[in-house]
Amino acid sequence: MTDLPGIVITGASGRMGRMLLRTVLESSEARLVGAVERPGNEWLGRDVGALIGEPDTGVVVTDNALEAFAKAQAVIDFTSPAATVEFAGLAAQARAVHVIGTTGLSDADLAMISAAARHAVVVRAGNMSLGVNLLVQLTKKVAAALGPDFDIEVIEAHHKHKVDAPSGTALMLGEAAAEGRGLNHAEMAVRGRDGITGARETNTIGYSAIRGGDIVGEHDVLFAGEGERIILRHVATDRRIFARGALRAAIWGQGMHPGEYDMVDVLGI
Repeated sequence: MTDLPGIVITGASGRMGRMLLRTVLESSEARLVGAVERPGNEWLGRDVGALIGEPDTGVVVTDNALEAFAKAQAVIDFTSPAATVEFAGLAAQARAVHVIGTTGLSDADLAMISAAARHAVVVRAGNMSLGVNLLVQLTKKVAAALGPDFDIEVIEAHHKHKVDAPSGTALMLGEAAAEGRGLNHAEMAVRGRDGITGARETNTIGYSAIRGGDIVGEHDVLFAGEGERIILRHVATDRRIFARGALRAAIWGQGMHPGEYDMVDVLGI
């Protein structure tokens, strides 16, 4: 049992945090060794099992991330950009694999994560599911095959509690389309339209974000040409697909050389 990699979950009380706790506890390939929350959180000092309706686990929620990471071989992190940057440095100190599902990261945040990856394995993806990562690869190939006569739109929908837009997954898809076309994504992305916008420019990549209810995640990539449209789609109905993918990444990262990786590396696609 002790030979299994020890996993710490950050943001333990959140939606994804709770799902990750259950996923690790149910796994035969890893063990839960820590759960981290912010100072003042009502979960602090309590056993994880009791908090999610399971028998006691012996793992108590803490706000001391460094102490928790020191006991772990991997950290799974779906929190906020500021927290993730801090955790990246601490995970690097502990030489623990840092699996990052946090979205909304700025260029400055990514630079700090890259610095941490010089000392530890970092696996970062806007979406951890197998289906989405296959969709990313398909998007790249279709964008390259169709060329500029087909306009590209990325349409995504999520629950009303999601705080960033476009979603990390939508940006993954847009970046894949830009790469397929040989474009600079930052220059060609159009993240919202309002008022008199004028005609669409060739090779731009449009984004639309829908927020409502309890939608787990839906992503469409629309290629619109004259007389025909192609739509690539992924629909997530259960957050467990993200938790399972994140745990797979944490296990995969064991023994890898320090550096930055993504789910394409993990899945070998």
